[in-house]
Amino acid sequence: MSNGGIIGPVNDPVVYTTSTVTSFTASGTFTARAGQGIADYLVVAGGGAGGRGDVGGGGGAGGYRTSFPGGTKLSIPSNPVPVTVGGGGAAVGPGGSQGNSGSSSIFGNITSTGGGGGGSGVGSPPSPVTVGGNGGSGGGAGYLSTAGSGNTPPVSPPQGNDGGSFTPGTPAASAAGGGGSGAIGGSNPPSGGGAGGAGSANSISGSPITYAGGGGGSTDGVGPVGTGGSGGGGAGGNGGPTNATSGTANTGGGGGGSAGGPGGCSPVTTSGSGGSGIVVIQQPAGTFASGVWSLQCQYNYKKQGTWTPSVTFDVDYLVVAGGGAGGQAYGAGGGAGGYRTSFPGGTKITVEGGTSYPITVGAGGTAAPGKGASGSNSIFSTITSTGGGGGASAQASPLAGSPGGSGGGNAATPPATAAGTGNSPPTSPPQGNNGGLSNNSSPNFGTGGGGGSGAVGSNGTSTAGGAGGAGSANSISGSPVTYAGGGGGGTTCGGTAGSGGPGGGGAGTTNGVGNSGTVNTGGGGGGAGANPGASPPYAIGGSGGSGIVIVRAPGSANIGASPGTNTVTTLPAPAGGCKVATFTVSGTLTT
Repeated sequence: MSNGGIIGPVNDPVVYTTSTVTSFTASGTFTARAGQGIADYLVVAGGGAGGRGDVGGGGGAGGYRTSFPGGTKLSIPSNPVPVTVGGGGAAVGPGGSQGNSGSSSIFGNITSTGGGGGGSGVGSPPSPVTVGGNGGSGGGAGYLSTAGSGNTPPVSPPQGNDGGSFTPGTPAASAAGGGGSGAIGGSNPPSGGGAGGAGSANSISGSPITYAGGGGGSTDGVGPVGTGGSGGGGAGGNGGPTNATSGTANTGGGGGGSAGGPGGCSPVTTSGSGGSGIVVIQQPAGTFASGVWSLQCQYNYKKQGTWTPSVTFDVDYLVVAGGGAGGQAYGAGGGAGGYRTSFPGGTKITVEGGTSYPITVGAGGTAAPGKGASGSNSIFSTITSTGGGGGASAQASPLAGSPGGSGGGNAATPPATAAGTGNSPPTSPPQGNNGGLSNNSSPNFGTGGGGGSGAVGSNGTSTAGGAGGAGSANSISGSPVTYAGGGGGGTTCGGTAGSGGPGGGGAGTTNGVGNSGTVNTGGGGGGAGANPGASPPYAIGGSGGSGIVIVRAPGSANIGASPGTNTVTTLPAPAGGCKVATFTVSGTLTT
């Protein structure tokens, strides 16, 4: 039968008369309808838990990112796409302080970051552990504390807001609310706790639902507790009879902060946990072209100026996230950024010609007082590598390193706790390893090294800090380069500091600021040593190294990389003229 010049079957355009909505309340896999390669999305991360202490701030809402209505739809490949729904931060019980942060939610190249935990008002002046956590939205300030930053890492439009700040001079001991996707958390009023920031309403599911409200701040029993922000935020507590409430499941709401009764006389209750996140995907109605067109159809569309031929080709990738920072003295090494690659011999990614692909290069965690900050994620297409976990510090609780692509090391003060978990969230093959444990023995109390992509961080000894875990060598760029080494652990009053893992890990110190991870390797920062007789006695750790994304395409492909700091090179034989796009900063791959 005549088909206009094509030998073989002709696939007509696919017509869908209705849109479909798929909601993920737990992690899973999404498969697009046949022939339909675009979709709207709503990606909400898990909310942060409220702070716990004398007077704790509300948890920040999970990051909120959406294309609906009117935004740029996401290109969806024909193969199944993994979906990650972030859990809410766990409630903080006895002995806790800053609330636990929520976990990220991920769909394709869209990552929403978990909400920051609420700050805690323990001690005067506050110690570093009391600050509100950074995240999609920031945790609220505890009593005499400071708030966490929202929209961390930054995206446009912003995924959230800062937590509420502490207002001094109020007659009641009270705390501020966590940030919401739609508003900054409320500061503590003259009497009572601050309200959680408002969330955002979205009708992608077919009816308006509000998501990502911040948790309310607590009070010591004088005045009302802070209300949770609209969108699932939990209310604060007052130590009895009102306990903090948790964020609502599958809204990304922050948990309420907890407190003792008037004057701290009542037992401090458990804070509210953060609400889990959600991912909603809407595929629109319409006509979608796929398969083989007849020459007659091609001719007609060409004449109308609407024919845009495209080809697909496979590419290799290397995606390394930012490394975690080392901890403040007595500080452990930061974990390396997550390391994921198809080269050599792995499953490539199929890309389409004439298409732009956003590339995210994760920043290294910033060195700061207390536990080192975790690194940021790096993303290409459906591949997300998770930032390395921050190294622990004896100046902050908990004493375990943070989880991440590779986990941060353990701090050298009892009680002994597990080091930060690597390959978190889990991928196959694993994107990293656990951090090392500390040794709480004199004379030098060695801390654990951060995990690397190729090895677990070494444990500290009584005289030496643990070495950072080794990274992994990769020749995707044309020559072997080692990435994602863990940071070395620090020591106290001498001894031998832990070396940084091969692949950009920063070394620990025996006294003074830890060494930073190498840029564009995802190396973890080194832990800081301590010398109580020095000035200052408790230095901060080293910052984590930034990540990198490399895409290797066939020589026949026409690819570009922007902005100008990113490059495309053509490899000489025997690589067959392959083209390599190297992204040292976030940008766009064009095909």
